[in-house]
Amino acid sequence: MGDKKQDLTERLGEWTEGVTDVLKLAATTGSLGDGVPGSGDADESDFEYASGDDDDEVLVEGPTAPKKKSKKPSKNIDDVEDLGRIMKSNQPNSIDSKGSAPIAIDFTTYSKSNMKRAPQPIKEMVPKNSPTHTALTKQGYTIVGSHSGVKICRWTKSALRGRGSCYKYSFYGIASHQCMETTPSLSCSNKCVFCWRHGTNPVGTTWRWVVDPPEMIFDGVKEGHYKKIKMMRGVPGVRAERFAEAMRIRHCALSLVGEPIFYPHINEFLGMLHAERISSFLVCNAQHPDQLAALKAVTQLYVSIDASNKESLRKIDRPLHRDFWERFQRCLDILREKRFKHRTVFRLTLVKGFNVDDEVEGYADLVERGLPCFVEIKGVTYCGTSTSAGAGLSMANVPFYAEVVEFVEALNAKLRERGLDYGIAAEHAHSCCVLIASGRFRVDGKWHTRIDYQRFFELLEEHGPDGDWKPEDYMGPETPEWATWGNGGFDPRDERVDRKGRKIEATS
Repeated sequence: MGDKKQDLTERLGEWTEGVTDVLKLAATTGSLGDGVPGSGDADESDFEYASGDDDDEVLVEGPTAPKKKSKKPSKNIDDVEDLGRIMKSNQPNSIDSKGSAPIAIDFTTYSKSNMKRAPQPIKEMVPKNSPTHTALTKQGYTIVGSHSGVKICRWTKSALRGRGSCYKYSFYGIASHQCMETTPSLSCSNKCVFCWRHGTNPVGTTWRWVVDPPEMIFDGVKEGHYKKIKMMRGVPGVRAERFAEAMRIRHCALSLVGEPIFYPHINEFLGMLHAERISSFLVCNAQHPDQLAALKAVTQLYVSIDASNKESLRKIDRPLHRDFWERFQRCLDILREKRFKHRTVFRLTLVKGFNVDDEVEGYADLVERGLPCFVEIKGVTYCGTSTSAGAGLSMANVPFYAEVVEFVEALNAKLRERGLDYGIAAEHAHSCCVLIASGRFRVDGKWHTRIDYQRFFELLEEHGPDGDWKPEDYMGPETPEWATWGNGGFDPRDERVDRKGRKIEATS
Protein backbone atom coordinates (compact mmCIF):
# COMPACT_ATOMS: atom_id res chain seq x y z
CA MET A 1 0.00 0.00 0.00
CA GLY A 2 2.91 2.36 0.47
CA ASP A 3 6.48 3.09 -0.59
CA LYS A 4 8.82 2.53 2.34
CA LYS A 5 11.15 5.25 1.07
CA GLN A 6 8.46 7.94 0.84
CA ASP A 7 5.00 7.59 2.34
CA LEU A 8 5.16 4.48 4.51
CA THR A 9 4.26 6.26 7.77
CA GLU A 10 1.25 7.98 6.21
CA ARG A 11 -0.02 4.77 4.57
CA LEU A 12 0.50 2.81 7.80
CA GLY A 13 -1.53 5.43 9.66
CA GLU A 14 -4.39 5.10 7.17
CA TRP A 15 -4.29 1.31 7.41
CA THR A 16 -4.24 1.35 11.23
CA GLU A 17 -7.19 3.74 11.26
CA GLY A 18 -9.02 1.40 8.90
CA VAL A 19 -8.35 -1.58 11.16
CA THR A 20 -9.74 0.32 14.14
CA ASP A 21 -12.86 1.30 12.19
CA VAL A 22 -13.43 -2.30 11.10
CA LEU A 23 -13.22 -3.53 14.68
CA LYS A 24 -15.61 -0.85 15.91
CA LEU A 25 -18.10 -1.58 13.13
CA ALA A 26 -17.86 -5.35 13.65
CA ALA A 27 -18.38 -5.01 17.39
CA THR A 28 -21.32 -2.63 16.92
CA THR A 29 -23.18 -4.23 13.99
CA GLY A 30 -21.97 -7.84 13.95
CA SER A 31 -20.87 -7.58 10.28
CA LEU A 32 -18.08 -6.22 8.12
CA GLY A 33 -20.26 -3.80 6.15
CA ASP A 34 -21.84 -3.86 2.72
CA GLY A 35 -18.93 -3.03 0.45
CA VAL A 36 -18.71 -0.12 -1.97
CA PRO A 37 -21.02 0.33 -4.98
CA GLY A 38 -19.43 -0.36 -8.36
CA SER A 39 -19.37 -4.07 -9.06
CA GLY A 40 -22.52 -5.39 -7.44
CA ASP A 41 -22.21 -6.93 -3.99
CA ALA A 42 -18.57 -6.72 -2.99
CA ASP A 43 -18.41 -10.02 -1.16
CA GLU A 44 -14.80 -11.08 -1.03
CA SER A 45 -13.56 -14.63 -1.18
CA ASP A 46 -12.86 -16.62 1.95
CA PHE A 47 -10.25 -18.68 0.10
CA GLU A 48 -6.76 -18.30 1.53
CA TYR A 49 -4.28 -17.89 -1.29
CA ALA A 50 -0.96 -19.67 -1.41
CA SER A 51 1.07 -16.67 -2.62
CA GLY A 52 1.93 -13.97 -0.15
CA ASP A 53 3.89 -10.97 -1.36
CA ASP A 54 1.31 -9.51 -3.71
CA ASP A 55 -1.76 -9.88 -1.49
CA ASP A 56 -3.69 -6.67 -0.92
CA GLU A 57 -5.95 -8.41 1.58
CA VAL A 58 -5.41 -9.16 5.28
CA LEU A 59 -6.57 -12.63 6.26
CA VAL A 60 -7.92 -12.84 9.78
CA GLU A 61 -8.40 -16.32 11.18
CA GLY A 62 -11.72 -17.07 12.87
CA PRO A 63 -15.47 -16.93 12.36
CA THR A 64 -17.47 -13.89 11.30
CA ALA A 65 -17.57 -10.96 13.68
CA PRO A 66 -19.49 -11.41 16.96
CA LYS A 67 -23.00 -10.16 17.54
CA LYS A 68 -22.25 -9.07 21.12
CA LYS A 69 -20.73 -5.73 21.78
CA SER A 70 -17.29 -6.09 23.31
CA LYS A 71 -15.38 -3.79 25.54
CA LYS A 72 -13.24 -1.36 23.59
CA PRO A 73 -9.50 -1.98 24.05
CA SER A 74 -7.78 0.88 25.79
CA LYS A 75 -4.40 0.67 24.12
CA ASN A 76 -3.41 1.53 20.57
CA ILE A 77 -2.90 -1.13 17.91
CA ASP A 78 0.85 -1.46 17.51
CA ASP A 79 1.23 -4.49 15.26
CA VAL A 80 -0.54 -7.43 13.66
CA GLU A 81 -0.13 -9.56 16.80
CA ASP A 82 -2.11 -6.95 18.75
CA LEU A 83 -4.78 -7.05 16.05
CA GLY A 84 -5.00 -10.82 16.42
CA ARG A 85 -5.35 -10.61 20.20
CA ILE A 86 -8.09 -7.96 19.95
CA MET A 87 -10.03 -9.96 17.38
CA LYS A 88 -9.73 -13.04 19.60
CA SER A 89 -11.00 -11.13 22.64
CA ASN A 90 -14.01 -9.98 20.62
CA GLN A 91 -14.97 -13.54 19.63
CA PRO A 92 -16.98 -15.78 21.96
CA ASN A 93 -15.71 -19.37 22.21
CA SER A 94 -12.68 -18.48 20.14
CA ILE A 95 -11.03 -21.78 21.12
CA ASP A 96 -13.57 -23.63 18.98
CA SER A 97 -12.88 -21.63 15.83
CA LYS A 98 -10.28 -23.96 14.29
CA GLY A 99 -12.29 -25.24 11.35
CA SER A 100 -13.53 -21.92 10.05
CA ALA A 101 -12.24 -20.21 6.92
CA PRO A 102 -10.25 -16.96 7.05
CA ILE A 103 -12.08 -13.72 6.34
CA ALA A 104 -10.57 -11.55 3.59
CA ILE A 105 -10.84 -7.94 4.69
CA ASP A 106 -9.86 -4.99 2.53
CA PHE A 107 -9.70 -2.15 5.04
CA THR A 108 -9.96 0.48 2.29
CA THR A 109 -13.21 -0.59 0.58
CA TYR A 110 -15.77 -1.67 3.16
CA SER A 111 -18.80 0.53 3.86
CA LYS A 112 -18.46 2.94 6.77
CA SER A 113 -21.99 4.32 6.62
CA ASN A 114 -22.40 3.79 10.36
CA MET A 115 -19.21 5.62 11.24
CA LYS A 116 -18.98 9.42 11.39
CA ARG A 117 -15.72 10.25 9.73
CA ALA A 118 -14.21 12.88 7.43
CA PRO A 119 -14.16 11.78 3.76
CA GLN A 120 -10.83 10.39 2.59
CA PRO A 121 -9.21 11.51 -0.70
CA ILE A 122 -9.53 9.03 -3.56
CA LYS A 123 -6.17 7.50 -4.42
CA GLU A 124 -4.59 6.68 -7.75
CA MET A 125 -4.46 2.99 -8.67
CA VAL A 126 -0.81 3.09 -9.78
CA PRO A 127 0.88 6.32 -8.61
CA LYS A 128 4.06 7.26 -10.47
CA ASN A 129 6.23 6.99 -7.36
CA SER A 130 4.84 3.59 -6.31
CA PRO A 131 6.64 0.23 -6.35
CA THR A 132 3.83 -1.10 -8.57
CA HIS A 133 4.57 1.53 -11.23
CA THR A 134 8.27 0.72 -11.07
CA ALA A 135 7.69 -3.04 -11.33
CA LEU A 136 5.29 -2.82 -14.27
CA THR A 137 7.55 -0.38 -16.12
CA LYS A 138 10.48 -2.78 -15.72
CA GLN A 139 8.31 -5.50 -17.27
CA GLY A 140 7.90 -3.36 -20.40
CA TYR A 141 4.55 -1.69 -19.68
CA THR A 142 3.97 1.98 -20.45
CA ILE A 143 1.68 3.27 -17.70
CA VAL A 144 -0.87 5.77 -18.99
CA GLY A 145 -2.47 8.07 -16.42
CA SER A 146 -3.06 6.36 -13.09
CA HIS A 147 -4.67 3.04 -14.07
CA SER A 148 -4.07 2.16 -17.74
CA GLY A 149 -1.25 0.49 -19.64
CA VAL A 150 0.06 -0.54 -23.04
CA LYS A 151 2.74 -3.03 -23.99
CA ILE A 152 4.08 -4.30 -27.28
CA CYS A 153 3.37 -7.99 -27.82
CA ARG A 154 6.05 -10.50 -28.79
CA TRP A 155 3.89 -11.45 -31.76
CA THR A 156 4.01 -7.82 -32.94
CA LYS A 157 7.81 -8.04 -32.99
CA SER A 158 7.61 -11.42 -34.71
CA ALA A 159 5.25 -10.13 -37.43
CA LEU A 160 7.45 -7.08 -38.08
CA ARG A 161 10.31 -9.47 -38.82
CA GLY A 162 8.24 -11.78 -40.99
CA ARG A 163 8.36 -14.60 -38.46
CA GLY A 164 4.62 -15.11 -38.06
CA SER A 165 1.58 -13.47 -36.48
CA CYS A 166 -0.41 -14.84 -33.55
CA TYR A 167 -3.52 -17.01 -33.71
CA LYS A 168 -5.70 -13.92 -34.30
CA TYR A 169 -4.36 -13.65 -37.84
CA SER A 170 -5.00 -17.32 -38.63
CA PHE A 171 -8.50 -17.28 -37.14
CA TYR A 172 -9.73 -13.71 -37.69
CA GLY A 173 -7.38 -11.97 -40.14
CA ILE A 174 -5.70 -9.58 -37.67
CA ALA A 175 -2.08 -8.77 -38.57
CA SER A 176 -0.07 -8.71 -35.34
CA HIS A 177 2.15 -5.80 -36.42
CA GLN A 178 -0.95 -3.57 -36.62
CA CYS A 179 -2.36 -4.70 -33.28
CA MET A 180 -2.14 -2.67 -30.05
CA GLU A 181 -2.39 -4.57 -26.77
CA THR A 182 -3.69 -2.39 -23.96
CA THR A 183 -5.98 -2.15 -20.93
CA PRO A 184 -7.84 0.78 -19.34
CA SER A 185 -7.68 -0.99 -15.96
CA LEU A 186 -4.56 -2.60 -14.54
CA SER A 187 -6.59 -3.86 -11.59
CA CYS A 188 -8.26 -7.27 -11.54
CA SER A 189 -10.57 -9.21 -9.21
CA ASN A 190 -8.78 -12.54 -9.81
CA LYS A 191 -5.26 -13.73 -9.05
CA CYS A 192 -4.99 -16.47 -11.70
CA VAL A 193 -2.15 -18.95 -11.27
CA PHE A 194 -1.06 -18.45 -14.90
CA CYS A 195 -1.23 -14.63 -14.96
CA TRP A 196 1.71 -12.81 -16.55
CA ARG A 197 1.48 -9.82 -14.20
CA HIS A 198 4.14 -11.37 -11.89
CA GLY A 199 2.07 -10.45 -8.83
CA THR A 200 2.58 -6.73 -9.33
CA ASN A 201 -0.71 -5.23 -10.51
CA PRO A 202 -3.43 -4.14 -8.04
CA VAL A 203 -6.40 -6.33 -7.14
CA GLY A 204 -9.83 -5.43 -5.82
CA THR A 205 -13.51 -6.25 -6.02
CA THR A 206 -14.73 -2.67 -6.52
CA TRP A 207 -13.41 0.42 -8.29
CA ARG A 208 -12.07 2.61 -5.48
CA TRP A 209 -9.56 4.75 -7.35
CA VAL A 210 -9.34 7.98 -9.32
CA VAL A 211 -11.03 7.60 -12.75
CA ASP A 212 -9.04 8.97 -15.71
CA PRO A 213 -11.04 10.36 -18.66
CA PRO A 214 -11.24 8.03 -21.70
CA GLU A 215 -9.82 10.72 -24.03
CA MET A 216 -6.60 10.86 -22.02
CA ILE A 217 -6.29 7.07 -21.95
CA PHE A 218 -6.98 6.75 -25.68
CA ASP A 219 -4.35 9.34 -26.66
CA GLY A 220 -1.87 7.97 -24.14
CA VAL A 221 -2.02 4.33 -25.17
CA LYS A 222 -1.68 5.21 -28.84
CA GLU A 223 1.34 7.39 -28.12
CA GLY A 224 2.91 4.65 -25.96
CA HIS A 225 2.29 2.00 -28.61
CA TYR A 226 3.79 4.05 -31.45
CA LYS A 227 6.87 4.85 -29.36
CA LYS A 228 7.46 1.13 -28.86
CA ILE A 229 6.98 0.42 -32.57
CA LYS A 230 9.52 3.14 -33.46
CA MET A 231 12.05 1.42 -31.22
CA MET A 232 11.91 -1.53 -33.64
CA ARG A 233 13.31 0.61 -36.48
CA GLY A 234 16.65 -0.79 -37.55
CA VAL A 235 16.26 -4.08 -35.66
CA PRO A 236 17.77 -6.83 -37.85
CA GLY A 237 15.11 -8.60 -39.91
CA VAL A 238 12.36 -5.96 -39.58
CA ARG A 239 10.62 -5.64 -42.94
CA ALA A 240 10.32 -2.06 -44.17
CA GLU A 241 6.79 -2.48 -45.55
CA ARG A 242 5.52 -3.99 -42.30
CA PHE A 243 7.17 -1.27 -40.24
CA ALA A 244 5.31 1.32 -42.33
CA GLU A 245 2.03 -0.59 -41.90
CA ALA A 246 2.59 -0.80 -38.13
CA MET A 247 2.37 2.98 -37.87
CA ARG A 248 -1.37 2.66 -38.46
CA ILE A 249 -3.12 0.80 -35.63
CA ARG A 250 -5.93 -1.31 -37.06
CA HIS A 251 -6.84 -3.44 -34.05
CA CYS A 252 -6.90 -3.18 -30.25
CA ALA A 253 -6.70 -6.24 -28.00
CA LEU A 254 -8.11 -5.25 -24.61
CA SER A 255 -6.50 -8.21 -22.88
CA LEU A 256 -3.14 -7.04 -21.61
CA VAL A 257 -3.46 -7.37 -17.84
CA GLY A 258 -6.13 -6.54 -15.31
CA GLU A 259 -9.84 -6.35 -16.13
CA PRO A 260 -10.74 -3.90 -18.97
CA ILE A 261 -14.49 -4.08 -18.31
CA PHE A 262 -13.79 -2.84 -14.76
CA TYR A 263 -13.10 0.67 -16.15
CA PRO A 264 -16.24 2.79 -15.57
CA HIS A 265 -16.09 4.43 -19.05
CA ILE A 266 -15.33 1.33 -21.10
CA ASN A 267 -18.12 2.04 -23.62
CA GLU A 268 -16.79 5.53 -24.30
CA PHE A 269 -13.28 4.12 -24.77
CA LEU A 270 -14.58 1.52 -27.24
CA GLY A 271 -16.40 4.26 -29.11
CA MET A 272 -13.13 6.17 -29.57
CA LEU A 273 -11.43 3.09 -30.97
CA HIS A 274 -14.24 2.47 -33.43
CA ALA A 275 -14.37 6.14 -34.48
CA GLU A 276 -10.82 5.73 -35.80
CA ARG A 277 -11.76 2.39 -37.38
CA ILE A 278 -9.74 0.37 -34.89
CA SER A 279 -11.44 -2.96 -34.21
CA SER A 280 -11.79 -4.23 -30.66
CA PHE A 281 -11.40 -7.61 -28.97
CA LEU A 282 -12.37 -7.31 -25.30
CA VAL A 283 -11.49 -10.08 -22.82
CA CYS A 284 -13.18 -10.25 -19.41
CA ASN A 285 -12.90 -12.72 -16.56
CA ALA A 286 -16.62 -13.45 -15.97
CA GLN A 287 -16.69 -11.72 -12.58
CA HIS A 288 -18.49 -8.45 -13.43
CA PRO A 289 -21.91 -9.35 -14.82
CA ASP A 290 -23.41 -5.86 -14.41
CA GLN A 291 -20.69 -4.27 -16.53
CA LEU A 292 -20.90 -7.11 -19.05
CA ALA A 293 -24.65 -6.64 -19.45
CA ALA A 294 -24.17 -2.88 -20.02
CA LEU A 295 -21.48 -3.34 -22.67
CA LYS A 296 -22.24 -1.82 -26.06
CA ALA A 297 -20.78 -2.64 -29.48
CA VAL A 298 -17.48 -4.52 -29.56
CA THR A 299 -15.99 -6.34 -32.55
CA GLN A 300 -15.51 -9.56 -30.58
CA LEU A 301 -16.31 -10.29 -26.94
CA TYR A 302 -14.34 -12.85 -24.94
CA VAL A 303 -15.03 -14.43 -21.58
CA SER A 304 -12.27 -16.45 -19.92
CA ILE A 305 -13.55 -19.91 -19.01
CA ASP A 306 -10.69 -21.24 -16.92
CA ALA A 307 -12.47 -24.17 -15.28
CA SER A 308 -15.61 -26.25 -15.61
CA ASN A 309 -16.66 -26.37 -11.95
CA LYS A 310 -16.63 -24.23 -8.84
CA GLU A 311 -13.76 -25.89 -6.99
CA SER A 312 -11.48 -25.96 -10.02
CA LEU A 313 -12.25 -22.30 -10.79
CA ARG A 314 -11.44 -21.38 -7.19
CA LYS A 315 -8.03 -23.03 -7.44
CA ILE A 316 -6.98 -21.72 -10.84
CA ASP A 317 -8.44 -18.20 -10.89
CA ARG A 318 -8.18 -17.55 -7.13
CA PRO A 319 -11.06 -15.03 -7.24
CA LEU A 320 -11.55 -12.29 -4.66
CA HIS A 321 -15.34 -12.38 -4.81
CA ARG A 322 -16.97 -14.83 -2.43
CA ASP A 323 -19.85 -15.29 -4.89
CA PHE A 324 -17.46 -15.88 -7.79
CA TRP A 325 -19.28 -18.96 -9.10
CA GLU A 326 -22.66 -17.22 -9.20
CA ARG A 327 -21.08 -14.26 -10.99
CA PHE A 328 -19.41 -16.63 -13.43
CA GLN A 329 -22.68 -18.39 -14.28
CA ARG A 330 -24.55 -15.12 -14.67
CA CYS A 331 -21.92 -13.93 -17.16
CA LEU A 332 -22.47 -17.09 -19.23
CA ASP A 333 -26.20 -16.35 -19.31
CA ILE A 334 -25.50 -12.78 -20.44
CA LEU A 335 -23.25 -14.08 -23.22
CA ARG A 336 -26.04 -16.39 -24.35
CA GLU A 337 -28.32 -13.35 -24.66
CA LYS A 338 -25.65 -11.39 -26.56
CA ARG A 339 -24.76 -14.13 -29.06
CA PHE A 340 -27.00 -12.65 -31.76
CA LYS A 341 -25.51 -9.15 -31.30
CA HIS A 342 -21.82 -9.78 -30.54
CA ARG A 343 -19.33 -12.33 -31.82
CA THR A 344 -18.95 -14.15 -28.49
CA VAL A 345 -15.98 -16.33 -27.55
CA PHE A 346 -15.23 -18.72 -24.70
CA ARG A 347 -11.50 -18.67 -24.02
CA LEU A 348 -10.20 -21.88 -22.38
CA THR A 349 -6.64 -21.84 -21.06
CA LEU A 350 -5.56 -25.41 -20.37
CA VAL A 351 -3.32 -25.94 -17.34
CA LYS A 352 -2.34 -29.55 -16.67
CA GLY A 353 -3.13 -30.61 -13.13
CA PHE A 354 -5.70 -27.81 -12.73
CA ASN A 355 -8.43 -27.79 -15.37
CA VAL A 356 -7.84 -30.58 -17.91
CA ASP A 357 -8.37 -34.02 -16.38
CA ASP A 358 -11.98 -35.24 -16.31
CA GLU A 359 -13.37 -31.78 -17.10
CA VAL A 360 -14.43 -32.18 -20.75
CA GLU A 361 -18.03 -32.98 -19.75
CA GLY A 362 -18.16 -29.91 -17.52
CA TYR A 363 -16.85 -27.65 -20.29
CA ALA A 364 -19.49 -29.07 -22.64
CA ASP A 365 -22.12 -28.09 -20.03
CA LEU A 366 -20.79 -24.52 -20.03
CA VAL A 367 -20.77 -24.30 -23.84
CA GLU A 368 -24.35 -25.59 -23.90
CA ARG A 369 -25.31 -22.94 -21.38
CA GLY A 370 -23.69 -19.98 -23.13
CA LEU A 371 -23.79 -21.12 -26.79
CA PRO A 372 -20.84 -18.91 -27.84
CA CYS A 373 -20.01 -18.24 -31.47
CA PHE A 374 -16.49 -19.61 -30.93
CA VAL A 375 -14.51 -21.60 -28.38
CA GLU A 376 -10.75 -20.99 -28.30
CA ILE A 377 -8.70 -23.65 -26.54
CA LYS A 378 -5.09 -22.75 -25.75
CA GLY A 379 -2.32 -24.34 -23.75
CA VAL A 380 -1.01 -22.17 -20.92
CA THR A 381 2.25 -20.28 -21.44
CA TYR A 382 4.51 -20.53 -18.41
CA CYS A 383 6.01 -17.16 -17.45
CA GLY A 384 8.64 -18.65 -15.16
CA THR A 385 8.34 -16.43 -12.09
CA SER A 386 8.46 -17.07 -8.37
CA THR A 387 4.84 -15.92 -8.23
CA SER A 388 3.86 -18.75 -10.55
CA ALA A 389 5.88 -21.23 -8.53
CA GLY A 390 4.21 -20.00 -5.36
CA ALA A 391 0.85 -20.69 -6.98
CA GLY A 392 1.92 -24.26 -7.69
CA LEU A 393 2.68 -23.74 -11.39
CA SER A 394 5.71 -25.13 -13.23
CA MET A 395 6.66 -26.29 -16.73
CA ALA A 396 5.00 -29.61 -15.86
CA ASN A 397 1.65 -27.80 -16.06
CA VAL A 398 2.18 -26.72 -19.68
CA PRO A 399 0.45 -29.16 -22.05
CA PHE A 400 2.04 -30.34 -25.28
CA TYR A 401 0.18 -29.42 -28.45
CA ALA A 402 -0.78 -33.06 -28.93
CA GLU A 403 -2.49 -32.95 -25.52
CA VAL A 404 -4.38 -29.79 -26.47
CA VAL A 405 -5.50 -31.47 -29.71
CA GLU A 406 -6.68 -34.52 -27.78
CA PHE A 407 -8.70 -32.32 -25.42
CA VAL A 408 -10.24 -30.35 -28.33
CA GLU A 409 -11.30 -33.52 -30.13
CA ALA A 410 -12.88 -34.88 -26.94
CA LEU A 411 -14.76 -31.61 -26.33
CA ASN A 412 -15.94 -31.46 -29.93
CA ALA A 413 -17.25 -35.03 -29.66
CA LYS A 414 -19.16 -34.15 -26.46
CA LEU A 415 -20.78 -31.15 -28.15
CA ARG A 416 -21.89 -33.30 -31.06
CA GLU A 417 -23.32 -35.93 -28.70
CA ARG A 418 -25.54 -33.17 -27.29
CA GLY A 419 -26.74 -32.21 -30.75
CA LEU A 420 -24.93 -28.84 -30.69
CA ASP A 421 -23.82 -27.54 -34.08
CA TYR A 422 -20.10 -26.97 -33.54
CA GLY A 423 -16.97 -28.13 -35.34
CA ILE A 424 -13.18 -27.75 -35.25
CA ALA A 425 -12.56 -24.88 -37.66
CA ALA A 426 -8.96 -23.68 -37.43
CA GLU A 427 -5.67 -24.03 -35.57
CA HIS A 428 -2.46 -22.19 -34.84
CA ALA A 429 -0.04 -24.86 -33.71
CA HIS A 430 2.75 -22.30 -33.27
CA SER A 431 0.90 -20.82 -30.26
CA CYS A 432 -0.74 -24.09 -29.18
CA CYS A 433 -4.25 -22.84 -29.98
CA VAL A 434 -7.29 -24.44 -31.66
CA LEU A 435 -10.64 -22.91 -32.63
CA ILE A 436 -14.04 -24.60 -32.34
CA ALA A 437 -16.73 -22.63 -34.19
CA SER A 438 -20.50 -22.60 -34.31
CA GLY A 439 -22.15 -23.89 -37.49
CA ARG A 440 -23.44 -20.32 -37.95
CA PHE A 441 -20.03 -19.57 -39.49
CA ARG A 442 -19.96 -22.51 -41.91
CA VAL A 443 -21.20 -21.63 -45.41
CA ASP A 444 -21.51 -24.34 -48.08
CA GLY A 445 -19.25 -26.59 -46.03
CA LYS A 446 -16.51 -23.94 -45.67
CA TRP A 447 -15.58 -22.10 -42.47
CA HIS A 448 -15.79 -18.30 -42.43
CA THR A 449 -14.17 -17.41 -39.12
CA ARG A 450 -12.61 -14.18 -40.36
CA ILE A 451 -14.19 -10.76 -39.87
CA ASP A 452 -15.26 -8.18 -42.45
CA TYR A 453 -13.93 -5.18 -40.51
CA GLN A 454 -15.05 -2.66 -43.10
CA ARG A 455 -18.63 -3.93 -42.80
CA PHE A 456 -18.46 -3.82 -38.98
CA PHE A 457 -17.66 -0.11 -39.03
CA GLU A 458 -20.35 0.53 -41.63
CA LEU A 459 -22.93 -1.15 -39.39
CA LEU A 460 -21.78 1.01 -36.47
CA GLU A 461 -22.13 4.17 -38.54
CA GLU A 462 -25.54 3.13 -39.87
CA HIS A 463 -27.12 1.90 -36.64
CA GLY A 464 -24.96 3.17 -33.75
CA PRO A 465 -23.48 1.10 -30.87
CA ASP A 466 -26.95 -0.10 -29.82
CA GLY A 467 -28.00 -1.02 -33.37
CA ASP A 468 -29.72 -4.23 -34.29
CA TRP A 469 -27.39 -6.44 -36.30
CA LYS A 470 -26.02 -9.97 -36.09
CA PRO A 471 -22.46 -11.36 -36.15
CA GLU A 472 -23.28 -12.97 -39.50
CA ASP A 473 -23.77 -9.47 -40.94
CA TYR A 474 -20.03 -8.80 -40.74
CA MET A 475 -18.82 -12.37 -41.32
CA GLY A 476 -15.70 -12.24 -43.43
CA PRO A 477 -14.31 -14.30 -46.31
CA GLU A 478 -13.51 -17.99 -46.17
CA THR A 479 -10.85 -19.02 -43.67
CA PRO A 480 -7.65 -19.64 -45.70
CA GLU A 481 -6.84 -23.28 -46.19
CA TRP A 482 -3.47 -23.05 -44.43
CA ALA A 483 -5.29 -21.90 -41.26
CA THR A 484 -7.97 -24.60 -41.22
CA TRP A 485 -7.93 -27.64 -38.96
CA GLY A 486 -5.14 -30.06 -39.87
CA ASN A 487 -2.94 -27.55 -41.71
CA GLY A 488 -0.96 -26.03 -38.85
CA GLY A 489 -2.11 -22.42 -39.20
CA PHE A 490 1.25 -20.79 -40.01
CA ASP A 491 1.11 -17.97 -42.58
CA PRO A 492 3.01 -19.18 -45.69
CA ARG A 493 4.22 -15.60 -46.34
CA ASP A 494 6.34 -15.79 -43.20
CA GLU A 495 9.34 -17.86 -42.13
CA ARG A 496 9.22 -19.88 -38.97
CA VAL A 497 12.40 -19.84 -36.86
CA ASP A 498 13.62 -21.58 -33.73
CA ARG A 499 14.59 -19.85 -30.49
CA LYS A 500 18.04 -19.00 -31.91
CA GLY A 501 16.59 -17.42 -35.04
CA ARG A 502 17.42 -20.35 -37.32
CA LYS A 503 14.89 -21.09 -40.06
CA ILE A 504 12.74 -24.18 -39.48
CA GLU A 505 12.32 -26.13 -42.69
CA ALA A 506 8.75 -27.15 -43.47
CA THR A 507 8.09 -30.87 -43.32
CA SER A 508 5.64 -32.64 -45.59
